[in-house]
Amino acid sequence: MTPEQHIQNHFRQSINGLSATLNTQTHLINSAADRIAHALLQGGKVLVCGNGGSAAMALYFSSLLLNRFERERPALPAIALSADPVAMTAIATDLQYKSVYAQQIRALGQHTDILLVFTSGRNSANLREAVSAAYDREMPVIVISCEDSGNVSEMLQSDDMELRVPAPAGHRSQEIQLTVMHCLCDLIDIQIFGEEL
Repeated sequence: MTPEQHIQNHFRQSINGLSATLNTQTHLINSAADRIAHALLQGGKVLVCGNGGSAAMALYFSSLLLNRFERERPALPAIALSADPVAMTAIATDLQYKSVYAQQIRALGQHTDILLVFTSGRNSANLREAVSAAYDREMPVIVISCEDSGNVSEMLQSDDMELRVPAPAGHRSQEIQLTVMHCLCDLIDIQIFGEEL
């Protein structure tokens, strides 16, 4: 396969994944944006977490709420739980790594808040603990996952939501999740601040 064919293959896979997500997840994306906007309008905040590249997605999402997406507007409260390496390493040392997000949720989370979890892998004990901690604080949970993220998704309760992109674990699912995230940010802005004139 030539370099050009490799490039074409990457683009085709990405386009196919985005198209499949558009066909299967549009209503869920809209519902997730509704729930996040509702939490924010009720005085809550969004706590966001993930591992590896998904931790970077959590940081990016919180920055889009705290600063802006496409337009100037008041800041919206969001905390990326992966943003504080001192807290994370202290918790990992004194407790264990699986508690790095759960400990923060139990300290910062309120029942008016919402937990948003990005995952593009499997066997994430710290994400499972984060979901459990959210339930301890009576917080609803939204998971943005991929085809291979069952160990977090299987914990979800009936009022929670999962946006499962039709892609295997890894970079392809993260590409699609990034587009889902941008859709959420756009819809949240519209629901809270109205259509831009």
